[in-house]
Amino acid sequence: MDLTPYVDQLRRDLATAAEAGGDEARALAERLGAPLESGARLVLLAALSAAAADITRDLAPGSVELRLRGVDPEFVVTPAPAEHSFADDAPATSAAAPVPPAPGQSEDDVTSRINLRLPESLKTRVEEAAAADGLSVNAWLVRATSAALTRDTTGQRSAHRTASGGQRYTGWVR
Repeated sequence: MDLTPYVDQLRRDLATAAEAGGDEARALAERLGAPLESGARLVLLAALSAAAADITRDLAPGSVELRLRGVDPEFVVTPAPAEHSFADDAPATSAAAPVPPAPGQSEDDVTSRINLRLPESLKTRVEEAAAADGLSVNAWLVRATSAALTRDTTGQRSAHRTASGGQRYTGWVR
C-alpha cells in the first residue's frame, strides 16, 4: 500500500491553508513539508496497525497483519482454517480415526498469539505440509496442535508413519 498519495494530499491541504496567511505562512508551510511527511507516515502506520488489530479481533481465528516492506505497508490476511478433519486428507488404506475438535473449542474462542521458534529444517517441512494441504502455516499448526492434544486426551498412542511405510510408536510402557 503506497502512502505517498495520502501524505501528498496532506501537504497540499497545508499549502492551501497557508495561502490565507500570506507569504510568511506559505514559506513556513513549505519548510514544514519534509518533517510533516515522516510524521504523517508514522501516524498513518499507527492507524493502519490499529485497524488491522480490530479486524483480526473480529476475524478470529483468522488474522490480518500489517508488515512494513521498505517504506510501504502491506496487509497479510490469514483466513480461518477450513472446517475439515485430518481424516479427509489420509489415504484410504490408513486406519487413522477422524480427529474431533479440541475439547472446549467453539466459534467463540478468543485467539491468542504466541511466538514459536523452530529449527530451519522443521520450519521448511511445516511450510511444505501446510502448502500441500492448501493452508497457511498458522492454520496448519493450529490443526496439528488440536489433533495432537485430542489424541493425548483420548488415551490413544501416537503412531507415526515412516518413509518406508512402517509404523513407529513412541511413549512409555509399564
